[in-house]
Formats: sequence, structure tokens, C-alpha cells
Amino acid sequence: MTAPQPALLELIGHTPVVRVAAGTSWYTAKLESASIAGMKARAAVSMLRAAAARGDLAPGAPIIESTSGTLGMGLVLAGKALGHPVVLVVDDELEPDLRALFSAYGVRLEVVTEAHPVGGWQQARLDRLAELRAALPGAYWPDQYDNPDNAGGYRAMAEEILAQVDRVDVLVASIGSGGHCAGLTRVLRTRWPDLRVIGVDAVGSRIFGQPDRRRLMRGLGSSILPRNVAYRDFDEVHWVGAAEAVAACRRLAAATGLAGGWSTGAAALVAGWAAERDPGSRVLTVFPDGPHRYLRTIYDDTWCRANGLLTPTATAPATVPTPEHEVRGWGRCTLVRDPAGVRA
Repeated sequence: MTAPQPALLELIGHTPVVRVAAGTSWYTAKLESASIAGMKARAAVSMLRAAAARGDLAPGAPIIESTSGTLGMGLVLAGKALGHPVVLVVDDELEPDLRALFSAYGVRLEVVTEAHPVGGWQQARLDRLAELRAALPGAYWPDQYDNPDNAGGYRAMAEEILAQVDRVDVLVASIGSGGHCAGLTRVLRTRWPDLRVIGVDAVGSRIFGQPDRRRLMRGLGSSILPRNVAYRDFDEVHWVGAAEAVAACRRLAAATGLAGGWSTGAAALVAGWAAERDPGSRVLTVFPDGPHRYLRTIYDDTWCRANGLLTPTATAPATVPTPEHEVRGWGRCTLVRDPAGVRA
């Protein structure tokens, strides 16, 4: 049994906010990179604690989850704090540096080597996870995409924001599992009921109705439809391409010394656009993690050039009439609906 180390929980959250210039305007960013395991450590702890309270997670039982990397970091910290070993199902595109870090943490990695023909890497990982669960009796699967305790983990972040800022008119949120946007919106609208919410997705992601395509970006977008996405919360959605996200990451780093990954770049791009479009509004976004796992991708000229990501990028989003109208580059739509047609 892994001995719990609850003092590690003190490393989660309590992150600062900072004003970021956007042309002649500015927006506010919540810097989750200041927390040792990034934003998703909040969700990891929430899901494990709730499972233990229900009796679904026994003391010392292993945790098994599919991840592109970020939630995995959160689960490692949560597992060590609460006394659970962690098994992560990852894929061949996981960065070598992150693999080495997971190895140093003593995490068992199960690596999927072929993407699913329909659901991509995510479905391939989930299929492997199902096989492993059958071989690991008593293991707990948090199921980050469909677990409502994911969103519950962001209540503390929302309360921190309420204490840190005087007003928020627009929330710009990157969408992967859907948890942090749903959790923040639920709390922030208790103070600001007219809060506008802009979702930021990846080109080639199915979440908001686009066709599923191969994506270079990790942690942003999805090849499956997570039930944690609260479609009724959104006023509009933006899709950001990999080249646009790279350019935004690099501009942000050069201008501020703040750097992060795909979700950070995409959120910064859309938050800056929203702030410049309406200088009187107060725009808030979240930068989920720092730059270290992306040094060989987003911040590497050779890798970016090989993937065609150093080409000129869009300076404004193209507006499309429906979310099914395929977007390339950077696009937006003010009509938001559940592609499955089952959630309002």
C-alpha cells in the first residue's frame, strides 16, 4: 500500500492572476502553471476524494486512467497525497520528457501504439483501459470525461477568482474534458449572472460538431463527446488550429515571459481577441500549465517547421453559420449545440 502524504495537497491551487496586454486593451489570466501539477490536479483530487467517500475507491487501491498527459500529472500528485498507486494509459505521441518524468514518479505506463480508426488515440486508450480494468480487480477509473466530480474540483478555483477580481464579463475556457469550464461557470454566474462564456476547441475536434480529424494539439479538443461539456453554458465557440496556437504561445512568451502549452496558446489567442473586440468588457481565461513538456514541440523550430506550423496564421476568426461547417485555421460560431442532440 502507498502511504498517504496529505501535506502534498497544499501544493494544489492558490494560484495568482495577472493582467495580460491585448493591443490597447487587456485580459486577466489565472496562472495554473504556478501550481506544481497544473490545473488538472484540482480535478484529480476531487474525483478521488468523492469516490472514496462513496466507497467506490478503497484505501490504497490503484487508480487507472487514460490521459494525454496533463491529468496524468494531476493524478500522480493526488495519488501520492491520498495513498494510491497510479496506472496511466497513454499513447505513442506522449512527449519523451513526460514519459521520463512519469517513470521517475514510479508510475506504470501502458502505451497504446495504434490510434482507433474512429475515435483516434482517445478511443484506443479507452479500449486498452477496459482490458486493464478487467485484469486489475479493485482498481478505480475516474473517467475524467464523464465524471461530474471533475467539474466539482474547480469550485475552489472559482472561489479564488471571486476573491481576486472585481468583475468578469467574459470567460474564455479551453475545452477538453469540459470539467473546468463547467465548474467555473456554475460558480461565477452566481455573482455575475450575465457572464458570457466562450469555449475554445481545437480544429479537428468533435466536441462542438466538427468532423474528427487528426490533431497535433494535446489536451485540447476530443475525438469523443465528453458528457462533462455543459453545452447550454456557452454563448459561442472558437476553433483554433495548431499553427495559430503555436504563434499565440510564442507571442505570449515573448511579450510577457509567460509560456504554456496548446490550451494556453489557444485561450490566450481568443481572450486577446475578445478583449480587443470589446475594450469595456472584463475578460478572464485560465492558463492550464507551463511550457516544459512542450519545449520539443511548440517551442522547437525544427519540429514546428516539419509539421508546417511556422506559416502565416489568421489574425481574426472566420465566422461560420453552424458548428458543423468545417473550420480550418481559426473560426468561430455563435450557435452552440450538443452534437449528440441529447443535452441542452
